[in-house]
Amino acid sequence: MTPITESGMSGANGEVVANLPLPVQGDLVVLEQQVNRPRAKLGEAGESRTVAWGMTSVLVAMYVINFADKAVLGIIAQPLAKELGLSASDIGLTGSAFFLMLSLGGLFSGALDKWLGLRWALVLLVVLWSVAMLPLILSASFVTLLVSRMILGFAEGPNSPLLFSAAYSWHAPARRGLPGAVLTCSASIAKIAIAPILAYVAVTWGWRSALVALAIAGLLWAVLWLAMWKEGPYGRSGNSGKADSVDSGPEESGPEDSDPASASASATAPATDAEPAVPWLRIFRTRTFIGGVLLIAAAYALAAVVLTWLPSYFELGLGYSRLQAGSMFSIPSLIGLVIMLSSTWLSDRLITKGVSMRAARVVFPAVGMLIGGTMLVFLPFVSAPVMAVFMVSLGYAICTPVLPLLNACVSELCPPKQISGVLGVFLSLMAFGGFIAPYMMGRIVDAAGDGGDGYATAFQILGGVALVVAVVGIVIIDPARDKNLVRPNAPVVAAR
Repeated sequence: MTPITESGMSGANGEVVANLPLPVQGDLVVLEQQVNRPRAKLGEAGESRTVAWGMTSVLVAMYVINFADKAVLGIIAQPLAKELGLSASDIGLTGSAFFLMLSLGGLFSGALDKWLGLRWALVLLVVLWSVAMLPLILSASFVTLLVSRMILGFAEGPNSPLLFSAAYSWHAPARRGLPGAVLTCSASIAKIAIAPILAYVAVTWGWRSALVALAIAGLLWAVLWLAMWKEGPYGRSGNSGKADSVDSGPEESGPEDSDPASASASATAPATDAEPAVPWLRIFRTRTFIGGVLLIAAAYALAAVVLTWLPSYFELGLGYSRLQAGSMFSIPSLIGLVIMLSSTWLSDRLITKGVSMRAARVVFPAVGMLIGGTMLVFLPFVSAPVMAVFMVSLGYAICTPVLPLLNACVSELCPPKQISGVLGVFLSLMAFGGFIAPYMMGRIVDAAGDGGDGYATAFQILGGVALVVAVVGIVIIDPARDKNLVRPNAPVVAAR
């Protein structure tokens, strides 16, 4: 052990290498905190965790705008229907057409990523969203509404896989549950924070004002994105332990530059670009991919119905005012936000503690879907409006964690360079649930006539579907098994 004296520190041969005062115990504690603080903020590949979450927050902002665009139809559905003379089936058809084009557009996510890269692909998409709002603002008719929502859906289709791919480039595989949940919770943030504002704007200044506000928000985000974005070390271009040249701030500079632990992290970081591509069909034919599509499509069908019909259900089915119905849009989202963040945080913790990915990413959320589906099955038997709001809100919210956790599962099946393409197909197939469900609900509501029976019956059907696919998912999905089949030589990144 090297002795320390008042005059300095002796080296191996007894020479004095520094003239330092003897530190007291408190100084040693402070010194240890200063050395360890930057190290604690570094990830497995040596990236700044502060920067990683900063980039994720920019993506969250885009997803909030994205889901506000989706939710606005539900908010303006009744004044729009009154002005244009639309039936419930017309509104449902518009919602379903949107989700059909969303599904088709998602198939182009991999191509956009390859041709333009994440930076310019997302800018292009957000500009298209803003432009797609204009026809309905300038010339309102059912045809204009239908075409405008179809263009919007096609432009939003590639967005989700590109956003998840961008976020995953900053987070190691074992850490992807929570950032995936944060992105998925953008839907909740949009409905909690933005939907009441849009409802107020639509009631006060007319439904066209809500569309104008969303178009402006999209263009402002594009400016922010171009100014900030850098790809992380786990993306397809990440072939070294360090992230892209991002200024990590004064707290992140200094000791880690020469720290052996940081050097070791850099040396052992995954060379994501070195892993070769695998045949696409090998991924798509796995039971994890197929079972995941069934499970996530059922959850998305429920989400699409909530986006399209929940304010109408609260207003026409349960008797609340238009402004109350728009504001109450936030209730299921607030519950879902808490459940999703806590459950995905727990899922990540379970994996880092050695629990299997199947148990933490599949069985865990599927059991929640069983509970939520059961609550929706019993919704028609509830007569009190307050209790009905509680049942549909909690039933929906408990089903939401399946969305980010299954995205994380599927991302494990493919090499990093194929994540955008695989998630594009996965989320496009998921969107078929959104294509079927809104129009189905519109037909049921029209057939049931006045009152809330049609809405409750449609939610009951969706609950029954959720029960069936949750059982199927628990039985057939096993991401670790299928990862070994598809990527037997995949690099392993240790979780910590």
